[in-house]
Amino acid sequence: MNGHLRSAAYICHGLVVAVAVTAAGCSPASRRAPAAAGRGGQLAVSVRIEPRTYNRFASRTETDLIVSMLTQATLFRVNHVTDEVEPWLAEKSARSADGLRYTLTLPSNVTFSDGQPFSAEDVIFSFEAAYDEKSNGTLNDVMRVGGKKLQVERVDPRTVAITFPAPYAPGLRILDNLPMVPRHKLERALKEGTITKAWGISTPPADIVGLGPFVPLEYLPGQHMTLVRNPHYWRKDGNGASLPYLDRVTLEVVPEQDAELLRLESGQVDMTTSEIRPEDYAPLKRAADGGRVKLMDLGVTLDPDSFWFNLKPGALGADPRAAWLQRDEFRDAISMAVDRQVFVDTVFLGAAVPVFGPVTPSNKKWYSPDVPHVPHDPARAKQLLASIGLIDRQGDGVLRDQRNQPVRFTLLTVKGRTALERGAAVIRDELKKIGITVDIALLEPPAVVQRLVSNSHYEALGFHVGTTDTDPASNADFWLSSGSTHVWNISEKAPATDWERRIDELMAKQMSTLDESERKRLFNDVQKIFSEHEPVLYFAASRVYAAASSRVTNVTPAVSRPQLLWSPDSIAVVQ
Repeated sequence: MNGHLRSAAYICHGLVVAVAVTAAGCSPASRRAPAAAGRGGQLAVSVRIEPRTYNRFASRTETDLIVSMLTQATLFRVNHVTDEVEPWLAEKSARSADGLRYTLTLPSNVTFSDGQPFSAEDVIFSFEAAYDEKSNGTLNDVMRVGGKKLQVERVDPRTVAITFPAPYAPGLRILDNLPMVPRHKLERALKEGTITKAWGISTPPADIVGLGPFVPLEYLPGQHMTLVRNPHYWRKDGNGASLPYLDRVTLEVVPEQDAELLRLESGQVDMTTSEIRPEDYAPLKRAADGGRVKLMDLGVTLDPDSFWFNLKPGALGADPRAAWLQRDEFRDAISMAVDRQVFVDTVFLGAAVPVFGPVTPSNKKWYSPDVPHVPHDPARAKQLLASIGLIDRQGDGVLRDQRNQPVRFTLLTVKGRTALERGAAVIRDELKKIGITVDIALLEPPAVVQRLVSNSHYEALGFHVGTTDTDPASNADFWLSSGSTHVWNISEKAPATDWERRIDELMAKQMSTLDESERKRLFNDVQKIFSEHEPVLYFAASRVYAAASSRVTNVTPAVSRPQLLWSPDSIAVVQ
């Protein structure tokens, strides 16, 4: 989905470190050269999903976002540790009195990786690419406020003015989503309406141009992608030395988590781009005691795994089961039937907390403690199911519908993701106790993503849905019915239900008011409505463990993915 939630500074207060992290480990990314490491060297990083594109406008899978993070740059970024907005490509900004217009000053003498200068024209072009109606890319809705575009105009070669269509509480935070791309390379694709088809994975690496710290060198499908230092990268450290410190980064495609652990223990990879499993803590602790890795406990995740039914009208075709598969009562019953503590203990070996919605307690600013905590109540679950005609008609413990057919559905999830596989098994076992049969189908990650994006050909799906920011207004694509990551019914032309319409209304107000207390009140109401209808079910939020080779230094760990790679230009290795 749209990236991942970003952590606040609480990480530094709750960090438990098995082997000491670097001195900069709980501070914003240091611009001063690391004392223990020189320049150069290679970093090997594992990713679980292979890249699909070099193009941020075409995909939002975890790996593709990482590729964009390595090769592109934004005007402003959200620091994953402090959760604050930082000037990045933009040197400074000035806001009008009404809060609608921002004037940004661009740096001088910044060039793309091919040596061509970066200017205001590239900023305007990047917005045009995001808003291209012909291709309808992944940023089309993300970069809108109230469904309307931001207006961007050139003041001079180094100055642009951005006007918001309405008051927008997060302000420039929205620009963290949009990479600045080269007009001189992509203008033809935009004119032809093929911007999302440009820079596919088969594009020669030399044709991929950006403002990020690295440029692609090669990609071997299913194996690895290698990137090397961008010789024209614009950032410098506190000593005036050019960044990045590393010569190259290799993204190793390792779909299976067992294989990922073995590679990390043996030193074949230096870090992972997502958290490690609770059961991997013990072997990695032994490796940490031996000085081979650094092991970090970053606290409870901001991104719990999720489970939902396909609620798109007509998605199940003429299947009569749609009459109950898409009912609120059916989802409520499942929520009551699954023992969340069993889920915590079985799936995460106790290293998790029960949760009842997409916002976890780690998101201290926006989490609402008033969200109802659904009790574990199988008896009440059976009553709810009976109210929609699902009862044990033959006295054999199996619920049947009014056609006398067993209550049964297929749950798709990702093969090789231990938490998702175990979670699916717990759901299956818990629902069997109340007479529901669940068939689990394990698919490769691309196949699951395709089912999700097409919004069809599945009944239920278990997945890790990430969001781009802690601020709910920045995640409108999830909350709004028209959003492209409104996973239970993607991109509705109009709200399919009254409660979704109400959430749309509340989110519109929440995004437009500048009163923080009112924003909190409005979002509390959103979470309450969401919990009442449970379009997505949440059972547990795991603790986040991260590990890196002991030779890696100058990392700034954050609870959100990628926990250690989010600031790649400042990472170094001891050679």
